[in-house]
Amino acid sequence: MPGNILLSTAYLPPAEYFARISDAEEVLIEKEENYHKQSFRNRCYILSASGPQTLTVPVYLGSLHKTLVRDIRIDYSKRWQQVHLRAFVSSYSSSPFFLYYYEDIEKIILRNHEFLLDLNMELLMAVMGMIKLQVKISYTTDFMPVNKAENDFRYKINPKKKTDYNSKPYIRVFSQENGFTGGFSIADLLFNMGPEAVRYL
Repeated sequence: MPGNILLSTAYLPPAEYFARISDAEEVLIEKEENYHKQSFRNRCYILSASGPQTLTVPVYLGSLHKTLVRDIRIDYSKRWQQVHLRAFVSSYSSSPFFLYYYEDIEKIILRNHEFLLDLNMELLMAVMGMIKLQVKISYTTDFMPVNKAENDFRYKINPKKKTDYNSKPYIRVFSQENGFTGGFSIADLLFNMGPEAVRYL
């Protein structure tokens, strides 16, 4: 799918997000939309020994008015950084490539970004470097209504929606009784497959 694509900002999103990037010539990250709750914008899913686990970055939301995603601030009154990092260690410390990538991800998470958009972008660029994806990334300057643009994935890649993307199976630290399922954070693929991760997008 050559050309430009539209994506929402996302916190260590699933492989599908990076698969869309790998097929694009340029990616526009939406920063002018109203913030959407319960989406990949501030959460990801990892595979723990007991099954899927949700990791959520707590944010401040306006009580009366909708808030633009570019204005969403991270809530550090909750110890989310320690929770997320412990979860990564617990779930992936025995994976083949954990030691290669964890420290870089840890440093970014501990950097105390004020805005969610900045945290997500730094993680996105770091992961793209790790899996050797070279695609131009920039932000939108105006909000484009839904269904007005081709290759618009802002609201299609959503934890509550099933898409036509099929995750390619790969070897994981924790096997699943019901077979391979997708939708987990890129961190799952990265820690388990390392430099080969890009082949599974």
